[in-house]
Amino acid sequence: MAFSLKKVLISDSVSPRCAEILRENGIEVDNNTKLSKEELLAEIPKYDGLIVRSATKVTADVIKAGTNLKIIGRAGTGVDNIDIKAATRQGVIVMNTPGGNTLSAAEHTCAMVCCLSRSLPQAHATLKAGKWDRKAFMGSELYGKTLGIVGLGRIGREVAQRMQSFGMTTIGFDPIVPAEEAKQYNIEWQTLEQMWPRCDYITVHTPLIPQTKGLLGDASFKLCKPGVKVVNVARGGIIDEEGLVRALDAGQCGGAALDVFVQEPPTYTALIQHPKVIVTPHLGASTVEAQERVACEIAEQFVDGVNGKSLFGAINAQALSNALTPETKPMVSLGQGLGVVAASLAKGQLSAASIQVTTYGPSLKKAGSYLKAAVSAGILRVQTGGNNVNLVNAQPLLAELGLEITVNNEDAAPANSKASVAVTITVGGNPHRLGGAVFGTIPQLVEVDSATFDTGCPLSGNWLLYRSQNAAAALAAVASGLGDKNQLLAFSSSAQTNGESWSVIKLATPQPGVEALAGAVSSAVTCSI
Repeated sequence: MAFSLKKVLISDSVSPRCAEILRENGIEVDNNTKLSKEELLAEIPKYDGLIVRSATKVTADVIKAGTNLKIIGRAGTGVDNIDIKAATRQGVIVMNTPGGNTLSAAEHTCAMVCCLSRSLPQAHATLKAGKWDRKAFMGSELYGKTLGIVGLGRIGREVAQRMQSFGMTTIGFDPIVPAEEAKQYNIEWQTLEQMWPRCDYITVHTPLIPQTKGLLGDASFKLCKPGVKVVNVARGGIIDEEGLVRALDAGQCGGAALDVFVQEPPTYTALIQHPKVIVTPHLGASTVEAQERVACEIAEQFVDGVNGKSLFGAINAQALSNALTPETKPMVSLGQGLGVVAASLAKGQLSAASIQVTTYGPSLKKAGSYLKAAVSAGILRVQTGGNNVNLVNAQPLLAELGLEITVNNEDAAPANSKASVAVTITVGGNPHRLGGAVFGTIPQLVEVDSATFDTGCPLSGNWLLYRSQNAAAALAAVASGLGDKNQLLAFSSSAQTNGESWSVIKLATPQPGVEALAGAVSSAVTCSI
């Protein structure tokens, strides 16, 4: 189980099937699509899940008020109506349905390209107004033309496939899709600078992020073929609206088809009323099939998350997504436990600490993402009390404290080491290296500073960890000091290195301090894992 989910609010209109799927899986659902922001702020503390489309604005205030929120689901693709940074900081998963709108958005894009090529909306409006003006609407064939696609994800690829059937040449750019992969879809990968001069049509299929804001504007239009036509069924702002109007007026851009706008409903009349512009009111995903699909998918993704199957569609929870398999769950517990012990050894000097996580062997080469988050969560449990810390927000919260964890992988553990993971914390030039491993499903501490324990110490419960020259004598002093106030449950001691050994005592209740051990040990810390 990734998280528990008892009650979900659906605050935008979605298919009834969404609520049905959640209820079928034992989750209580309320539908309330008429909440004002003030009403949403008052209601959201009652829920641990929220499902929206694009109408509800899930601001930082809403997220802060949602003291029980665990997950926010967007029945659709775009999440610019959700404050992801605020959600991440609060440990709330943000999830979308990346594939649900794909076909509808791709078809809408293709329809827009066809409309641009033949001025269909303008011709329709003219005839409706009683004018028969065939000469005013001379079009051009799509056959043999070049379509430039910015963003080669699901939608971009589907557009390419459909427009290739018209005989168009498809070229494209995507910073994370290599040329070899693009070639599989008959798309010639180009840089933007290479692509602009070749395109007869350009369509954008990217999120709106700082790198894509104003991607098509004054500077890029100057590099394009005169008369280029552009389509945006992605997000308003990817095409600079004022720059587009200037390009249209100058003839550098021959037409634009827009489904999305910087402000919705749009108020920039120079753009909306321009004779070379075709507009639709954000209809890319507005099909019966798409809305049914995204409603079902977000509900099913919630259920899969609750059941620990997957976190498909999670935008801000990569570490948690990678930690749901039976193999990785114990490794997450191992990382958290080692983080707790490491922070305890820092003795209140974490702000001056450097921390490194090392994994051993090829099987753990990709484990760094979730182990880094797990160790961060363990450290924060000691440093801040750990309230509301999870794998979603552990790393950002640790960064706020000025701490950064580095991760590396080595082919094999050092000689005579049983560790599969090591956490090294260095304070004031003094490093402590903690080696851990999972035996069966139990995460255990197996070594401290190269001193190996004969039997591993399960990373759970209340610990007293100390270093001494005589482990047995120190144990007697500890047992005497406990008296009737606490109970010793288990004891383990390492081999000696440099004349000292490390020992772990598991206690029934947390030990308030280690002052009484000053004469029997050279170093001691307490921790609760």
